[in-house]
Amino acid sequence: MTDPNSPQQPLPPAVPPVPPAGPAAGSAAAPPPAAPAPEASPPETSLPEALQREPAPVDTTNAKGDGLTKCPRCGSAEIGPVPGTDNLRCAFCRFEWTAASFMASVGFDSPIEQLQGTVLTTGVSDIDEQASHIVTIKCQGCGAEVVINTESQLQARCHWCRQTLSQQTQIPNGAVPDAVLPFHLTHAQAVEQVRKFANKRRLFALKKFKQEFTPENVVGVYMPYLLVDGNAHADIAGFGEIKTRQYQRGSDNNKTTYYDADVYQVTRSFDFTVDDLTIESSSARANQNTKQNTNNVINTILPFDTKNAVRYDANYIGDFTSEKRDLNVEEVMPVAHSQMLSIARQKATDSTRYDRGLRWESEALELKGTRWVAVLLPVWLYSYYEKKSDGSAFLHYIAVNGRTGETMGSIPVSVPKLLLVALTIGTVLEGIAIAIVANF
Repeated sequence: MTDPNSPQQPLPPAVPPVPPAGPAAGSAAAPPPAAPAPEASPPETSLPEALQREPAPVDTTNAKGDGLTKCPRCGSAEIGPVPGTDNLRCAFCRFEWTAASFMASVGFDSPIEQLQGTVLTTGVSDIDEQASHIVTIKCQGCGAEVVINTESQLQARCHWCRQTLSQQTQIPNGAVPDAVLPFHLTHAQAVEQVRKFANKRRLFALKKFKQEFTPENVVGVYMPYLLVDGNAHADIAGFGEIKTRQYQRGSDNNKTTYYDADVYQVTRSFDFTVDDLTIESSSARANQNTKQNTNNVINTILPFDTKNAVRYDANYIGDFTSEKRDLNVEEVMPVAHSQMLSIARQKATDSTRYDRGLRWESEALELKGTRWVAVLLPVWLYSYYEKKSDGSAFLHYIAVNGRTGETMGSIPVSVPKLLLVALTIGTVLEGIAIAIVANF
C-alpha cells in the first residue's frame, strides 16, 4: 500500500510494440511516408538593400488621353486659355474651368522636412534618346492621322475636320511635363514691357537695331524647368573677425589705415529645407556661353509663382510654342547641389555678427531627401540676331516673366558711341579737377 504523503514516482515510459521481424508471407512491404515539402518563402533582403531602394515614380499621367479634349459642358474641342487667368474656356458655350492644382493633387504639398530619398514623378523619368519627336495622333472626329512635332508644339489642328488635337499623355522624349504655369501677361502687355526696356537703352543702341526693332514680334514660349524640393543638412566652418581698433600711421600725404581685430573660429551645423528650386532643364538654354548668346538673362526674370502650377493640360499651350526637356535629373543634380550649398552658406552667414567679415573655408552638404517635378513656365521672348563686323554672330534676348512682368535682356550697343561718351565725361571731369586745384 502506497503512502499518500510520499512523493509520487514517475511512471516508466510505455514500451512501444516491437514490429515483426519481416513482412508476412504473401504481403508487400509498405513504402515509407514521403517527407513534407518545405513551405515556399520569399527571398531574403538585407536592411541596407531595402533602404537603398527608391520608391516608384509618382504617376502624374493625364488621364484624358491623346486627341480630342472636349468641353465638360457641351463637348466642343475648341478650348483655349483665358488671358490673365488660370482658366480654360470653351469657344462655343463660353464655359470656364481651371485644371486641378498640381502640388495638392499629387500630395506634394506635404512637409519638406519629412522627405527621405529621391522622389520622382513620371514626368521627370529619364529621357529615351531613341524616342521620336514626331507623334502621330488619330483624329476621333474624322479618323484622319495628324502629325505633331513635339519639339515645338503639343497641339495641332486636323487638316480635314479642323478640330484641335492634343498630346496629353507623357512620352519618353521629355516633351510632356507634370505641370504647367499658365500665362497671365497678354501679348499687348509683353510688347509694352519690351518697348520700355529697349527705350531706356536706346541712346547707346546699335543703329541697325533701332531700325529693325519690332517689339510686336515678341513670342510666348513655355520653357521647360525642373522644380526640386530638398531636405538637407549643412556643415560649414570658417573664421570671423570683429574689429577692436582702427588707427593711422604715416605723414599727412602718406597715411595708412590699420585695423586690429579679434579672429574667431566659426562653425555651423544645421538642417534646412529648399522649396521649389527652379533649374533649367533644356541643354540649349543651359548653355551660358556669354560670347555667343544671352541665355543667362532668361533666368534673371525668376522667380515664378510655381505653387499655382496646375496639372498639365495641352489646352493651356494654345497658340504659344513650347520647348521640351532634354536633361535628366542626374545631369542637373550638380547644379541643384551647388545652389543648395549657396543657400546654406547664406543661411549660415545670416546667423553671424562679425563686422570685419567672414570667411568660410570648409563646406559640406548632405541631401536627406529630394522631390522633383517637370514644369513648363511662361516666358515672353524677343530675340535679335546681331551679325558683327568680324563675321561672328551674337544672339540677344529680352525676356519677360509671363506671370509678373519682370523684364531683363540685352541689346546690341554701338562701341564708338560708348567711347565717345566715356572720353567726353573724362574730359569734363578732368576740367573740373583742374579748376578746383587752381582755386586752392
